[in-house]
Amino acid sequence: MRYFIYARKSTDDEDRQILSIEAQLVELRQYATRENLTVITELVEAKTAKKPGRPIFNDMLSHIQRHEADGILAWHPDRLARNSVDGGKIIYLVDQGIIKDLRFPTYRFDDNAQGKFMLSIAFGQSKYYIDALSENIRRGIRLKLSKGIWPQWAPIGYINDRKTRTIIIDEGKAPFITKSFALYATGEYTLKGLRDKINSLGLTGCKNKPMSISQYQHTLRNPIYYGVFRYKGEIYEGTHEPIITKKLFDKCQEVMKNRGRPKKVEKHFVLRGLMRCGECGRMITAEIQKGHTYYRCTKRYTTCSQKYVREEELSKQVRSILQKVSLCDDWTANILKELQKDRFEVVQSSRPHQQNLREKITSVDNKINRLIDIYLEGSVSLEEYQKAKEKLINDKKTLQESLKDFADGGDNWFEQAKDFVTTLNRIDCVVREGNLESQKEFLEKIGSNFILKERRLVFSTEGTFRPFLQDAPYPNWRRR
Repeated sequence: MRYFIYARKSTDDEDRQILSIEAQLVELRQYATRENLTVITELVEAKTAKKPGRPIFNDMLSHIQRHEADGILAWHPDRLARNSVDGGKIIYLVDQGIIKDLRFPTYRFDDNAQGKFMLSIAFGQSKYYIDALSENIRRGIRLKLSKGIWPQWAPIGYINDRKTRTIIIDEGKAPFITKSFALYATGEYTLKGLRDKINSLGLTGCKNKPMSISQYQHTLRNPIYYGVFRYKGEIYEGTHEPIITKKLFDKCQEVMKNRGRPKKVEKHFVLRGLMRCGECGRMITAEIQKGHTYYRCTKRYTTCSQKYVREEELSKQVRSILQKVSLCDDWTANILKELQKDRFEVVQSSRPHQQNLREKITSVDNKINRLIDIYLEGSVSLEEYQKAKEKLINDKKTLQESLKDFADGGDNWFEQAKDFVTTLNRIDCVVREGNLESQKEFLEKIGSNFILKERRLVFSTEGTFRPFLQDAPYPNWRRR
């Protein structure tokens, strides 16, 4: 009789079960030689037998039904079937005499009533094994979820720790993830621009391949990086170490929601797009006449009496504005010294705030436990439970980050204040250098709603610095 050799493994990953196929083929060839069997071809398939639909297996049965072969040689019955459909099909073809023989080095099959009965039991045992394995895996996943452990393959920036069965920070890739969030939060990068920037620095994804735009989008939306994770629609509080803060994550979501794109300013018209006309409200445009750049109202669909102004004149006004808020080196050093004193006072006065935050965190934990009880009682739907739990866990994460800021001695506000002061110090350097593009960047930080009227530049002080001054946690700093 003519036989097909059929060898199967459960995955097509080259790094897993590759020896299984080689071991099967070696044993089957030796068995065929020893038993003097005629093998017409060897078939290898890398696909699970848990469900029907294996193409090579189905093709093999089709060849047998066309009488191109008489039997199958496999390592064990579980290589042929682990589901009732494929197992039943093989037994039916044996019943019909289409499959004349089945050979296994590890199992004896006799083509009689008892042999087919025992074969059906072998197929049933194979199905029981795979079902029990699935249940054991699900039980293990449920246990991991209850402990706040990510149950799957680690995302980019983390690696799986085989000893603890958890995920830990990948020291090589985590800095790139942090950089990705920080750059995207500025609103100056599209996903494509972020991909080009970070990939050029050396970040790679799975199998050391460059990351795609969709991978960056998925990464920026993944809450696992600030300490929580979502699994099958439900959010869990993770025990792994976060790579970023929730505040930075939320900022990235806001940027992505608004689909912020960097403003494109033509090279020769640095201030175009910055100002509006103080008379009619139209945008200020720019043009080059006789080698000089002029800014004027577009006067679109309206009559406006405002005249043009040369870029050199606007540059003087910008420098004058920046000089009023710039800090020299001596003043910068003195202010930073005073900030260090304030920082020490904040540490002493923050203890009641820390206790208050701890109580709030405990309250949120109690709410989560009550929510679980309510869900188990059937008082709320699964969707309502998941939505409420997600809000509570995110609230808890925000409180924990605030507590950490206080515990670190108020470093959060101190760093903001330090950046504020050093930025004003850099303005002095920028003014001296005379780079109009750099001056414009600082101008947008200290003001907004820029108006050009009667050839004079005016604006409101509602720029980047104003929210900081309003929200500064220490009163003495606001007075300064």
